[in-house]
Amino acid sequence: MTEKIHEAFNKAKSLLESKNLDTHAAQLLMEHVTQKSGAALLADLREPLTTEQQTAFWNKTDELLTGKPVQHIIGTEQFYGLSFEVNEHVLIPRPETEELVFGALERSRKIPGKCRVADIGTGSGAIAIAFKKEMPDALVTATDISEAALKVAKRNAKLNGAEVDFRLGNLAEPIEKEKWDVVLSNPPYIAMEESKQMSPTVLDFEPHSALFADDDGLFFYKQLAKKLPKLMNKPSLIGVEIGYLQGQAVSGLFQKAFPKARVSVVRDVNGKDRMIFCEIDE
Repeated sequence: MTEKIHEAFNKAKSLLESKNLDTHAAQLLMEHVTQKSGAALLADLREPLTTEQQTAFWNKTDELLTGKPVQHIIGTEQFYGLSFEVNEHVLIPRPETEELVFGALERSRKIPGKCRVADIGTGSGAIAIAFKKEMPDALVTATDISEAALKVAKRNAKLNGAEVDFRLGNLAEPIEKEKWDVVLSNPPYIAMEESKQMSPTVLDFEPHSALFADDDGLFFYKQLAKKLPKLMNKPSLIGVEIGYLQGQAVSGLFQKAFPKARVSVVRDVNGKDRMIFCEIDE
């Protein structure tokens, strides 16, 4: 028997809710299966699903109920108004990271000439590609230690028509022979002991190398604070995403590395410490 969109949608939401899983995933899945945008889907809730759509929706809902992220099932995630391929090799881009891109763009407009920009630990390429699309004159380079992640990032750059120079290597190593105007990073920052509080949807399906860091989650910030002073032009900007309890520790690391810089902790839309910007003038 053919179901109407709203019938299948509501039933899927109830099933997800019963397993304490994200009910919004049902909407993203229905949009994908019916090829309707959010607004069109709401307008057409009483339309019947085709047999093919119904089969696809319930097969994919079964996957959702295992805790698999909806982005892995539909293969994409939206970030900064662009569509990105995501899979098990890369972190799914988060809305908070859009705020890092926005803040970096705002602060870097005062840097003269063509900005040389590096995104360290690029994953899906989201930060680098979004920055390039918003500032087409920028010369953007992106690094990652994972060859599999770089393959995804390269496909995303092609998909979004963004010219980015991708380099394989650990942290700042692939960029250490040049000077940079803007360096951005969303490094792994979760301490291993925090894994007990994490959702299985994240823990079981996203790459641990992109999530966890030693030294109470501060390992990569310490490395960046050590390596970046030799690599930055004047004026220049460093922007990193942080865990919401790391503001004081990470800002301290960068203030020590750049004593004359303006280091600020910036909150995200939820009011949590989420970004550090280090503005270097001299």
